[in-house]
Amino acid sequence: MATNVAVHVHPVVLFAIVDSFERRNEDARRVIGTLLGTVDKGVIEITNSFTVPHNESEDEVAVDMEFAKNMHDLHKKVNPTEAIVGWYATGNEITEHSVLIHEYYARECASSIHLTVDTTLKGAKMGVNAFSSSVMGVPGKTMGTMFTPLPLVINYWEPERTGVNAVTKGKFNPKRTVNMVSDLQRVSDASARIQEMLDHLILYVDEVLTGKTQPDPSMGRYLAELIGTVPQIPQDEFEEMLNANMKDLLMVVYLSNLTATQLALSEKISLL
Repeated sequence: MATNVAVHVHPVVLFAIVDSFERRNEDARRVIGTLLGTVDKGVIEITNSFTVPHNESEDEVAVDMEFAKNMHDLHKKVNPTEAIVGWYATGNEITEHSVLIHEYYARECASSIHLTVDTTLKGAKMGVNAFSSSVMGVPGKTMGTMFTPLPLVINYWEPERTGVNAVTKGKFNPKRTVNMVSDLQRVSDASARIQEMLDHLILYVDEVLTGKTQPDPSMGRYLAELIGTVPQIPQDEFEEMLNANMKDLLMVVYLSNLTATQLALSEKISLL
């Protein structure tokens, strides 16, 4: 496999791997599973995964290949675009058994990769690494397998980003819990973040104009592109549109509360 490829892994895959590790058998040292995704223009995007049962000892390893095949067939019925792109294992090292398992996945897909997730939290963090394999040795003699690290990026879609942001708030809570907020509070928090980013942006522009900061042409092009995407709406029209939407929202809230009150009254009357 070529080493000039990049690996993009989505957070849902990492959550699934950690969850399977937490649910492993008591005598299991690690868990393994299949990685699903797509390959396009030198980028392997991992979007899904599932755990594969296996038994591992110092002398041998046994993987339930029939289970892996059945699970893959089920996944194809749900999302036909996702194909096998490799496999994962928890831990921070590649063992002799990893080579045997990788040989199976190398037969399933041409660009098979190996993803390791360090659930031991070595160095106070969960290391995630991707590897490609290549055969090395003298032809006709003993051959071996060499694993080469690949560049890896944690990629996400907007819905995943919302979930990750909500989960990360739990690290500041002693109980590691997150309370769901109302839609209005979510809009307020988003507006506060936008205001904070605008303040940083205005500060940067002011420092460039006063000569305190060296101008960056790439940043200037990015700001010009950003400003060009903002719709040019007159202030009075914008306020009128905002007020109209606000009235519609208040009307929906009023009707919802009125319906809930009517249902509560009807329930109490029926009990008389």
